[in-house]
Amino acid sequence: MAFGEFIKDRRNELGLSLREFCKQLDEDASNWSKVERGILSPPQDEGKLRRIAKLLNIGMNSEEWNMLTDYAKIDAGKIPDYLMSDQDVLKALPVFFRTIGSVKPTPEELAKLIEIIRKEGK
Repeated sequence: MAFGEFIKDRRNELGLSLREFCKQLDEDASNWSKVERGILSPPQDEGKLRRIAKLLNIGMNSEEWNMLTDYAKIDAGKIPDYLMSDQDVLKALPVFFRTIGSVKPTPEELAKLIEIIRKEGK
């Protein structure tokens, strides 16, 4: 799922039209439609994300809030801040990216990833 799809689904669940949502958010409906379709990047400003969450009845520090902020970062091509601040995760990201990109990791990279996963499982 992407940011735009997440927002659109929540908006539709609440019966909020695109125009009404944009009016309350003070956004241009045409531009916001492009955000929901993934043509434009999602907002990165936390204040705006908080306003979006409030309109969609998403509580701060809830799992949905985490999903909203993660989708916003990832769809903008950024890594969420909480991952950037964890040095162990940062060390594992190259292996992770190579693995999901179907590039076989080196045995050393794989061993490091396994070690990190085992630490997290304890």
